[in-house]
Amino acid sequence: MRTIAVLNQKGGVGKTTTVTNTAAALARMGARVLAIDLDPQAHLTIHLGVEPDSAGPGAYEILTQSADIKDAIRQVRDNLCLIPTNVNLVGAESELVSVVGREVILSEAVETVEDRFDYLFIDCPPSLGLLTLNALAAVKEVLIPLQPHFLALQGFGKLLQTVEIVSRRINPGLKVSGVLLCMYDSRALLPSEVKADIEQFLREARGTRSAWSEARIIPRLIRRNIKLAEAPSYGKTIFEYEPGCNGAEDYAAVAQYLHKQTLTAAGLPADEIEAVIARMGELGLQSDSRFAEAFVRGKAARFGASRLRNELARRGIERELIDEALAGECTESEIERARSVLHGRFREAPTDAREWARQARFLQTRGFAPDLIRKLLKEPYDESA
Repeated sequence: MRTIAVLNQKGGVGKTTTVTNTAAALARMGARVLAIDLDPQAHLTIHLGVEPDSAGPGAYEILTQSADIKDAIRQVRDNLCLIPTNVNLVGAESELVSVVGREVILSEAVETVEDRFDYLFIDCPPSLGLLTLNALAAVKEVLIPLQPHFLALQGFGKLLQTVEIVSRRINPGLKVSGVLLCMYDSRALLPSEVKADIEQFLREARGTRSAWSEARIIPRLIRRNIKLAEAPSYGKTIFEYEPGCNGAEDYAAVAQYLHKQTLTAAGLPADEIEAVIARMGELGLQSDSRFAEAFVRGKAARFGASRLRNELARRGIERELIDEALAGECTESEIERARSVLHGRFREAPTDAREWARQARFLQTRGFAPDLIRKLLKEPYDESA
């Protein structure tokens, strides 16, 4: 089982979003994934559609009451299980203050189920206290989500020092495996400067004995995307809420990157690894048809049919699937746009079949869908005309 703690003592950098959507992507690829919510705010629990105060043991009971971890595991999606939490976890640190070996309670519990899962992700709290120490003692890798701002770098060194201390004193195999840049805006200069600074810092650590000597910036950056912020309020992953958005594409790519690492570490030949990755499909999650439909549904209000067609073609979607996805997407704004384009060329409505066919062909060459042309010209659309 590959074990990863998603950690940053700064809040609002994308820890929970990263755990939820990376775990969901891997699960939909067929991997068996366990996610543990160690943040008393219970954002991971809520994001996956579980009520924090629902009955049953969770992270709090495992840490403070020696509850069996197997009783706390809940299946929330196909191949995806969750150990939930609630606000009671706030008191765990004070309750465990006199307990011997309190830093390794979670580690000992996780060992009993490691043969059941391929991946373990732990959503850590925005602090470096006992809960975080339990997470670091239970995993082999740390993934650091980071917002590419100057202030985000200030705590980066402190975070690495904490991982180093845990690696030396509690968990010798612990290492920082990657940095994931979230809410990345390529239009601004600052994010690229921050990225360059981190890359230089990590390069300088190569060959040293530090816990981050093998760390890399994950090559897929998480673009700023409002859909990622909306999905938790519906208790859905980004792939369920808006599978055609940038956020879904980015986290699917992160999951592919991690899975490729896992297969490489397992000694799978390079050609077999590429074959596995290729079978994941467009997003590693869904058919081209479903992707095209979701993309059109999410972008139809802002993109014209022509741009939608071009964007889908650029992603390698076949023309027939694009036509199917665009069929029926006749929003009022798109009809108004088509009417404006038509009136810019023709002053009057068609009065005979020949003129109707002429105007219909004109709209079709501009990328408008047949259903929309039928609605606008109020005639049966004959593709042979």
